[in-house]
Amino acid sequence: MSRKVPNPPPGFDELTVDEKLNYVQSLWDRVAAKPETVPVPEWHLELIEERLRRNQTGAGRPWAEVRDELLARLRQS
Repeated sequence: MSRKVPNPPPGFDELTVDEKLNYVQSLWDRVAAKPETVPVPEWHLELIEERLRRNQTGAGRPWAEVRDELLARLRQS
């Protein structure tokens, strides 16, 4: 059972924006240090499977082709 943690924690509102960002990054780093404990939503797995299927069907295009198309568009504008 999870316990209720004050949100935001005491003193958080008094921090500067940089300090708040550092705090949040520090929290995430602590969570991400044990990736096996971070739950993966089912829809993430479904999206990965869909993208893998699309990749296997050859639906993508080579980078060189995409790059050349983008460069051509830039030259036209």
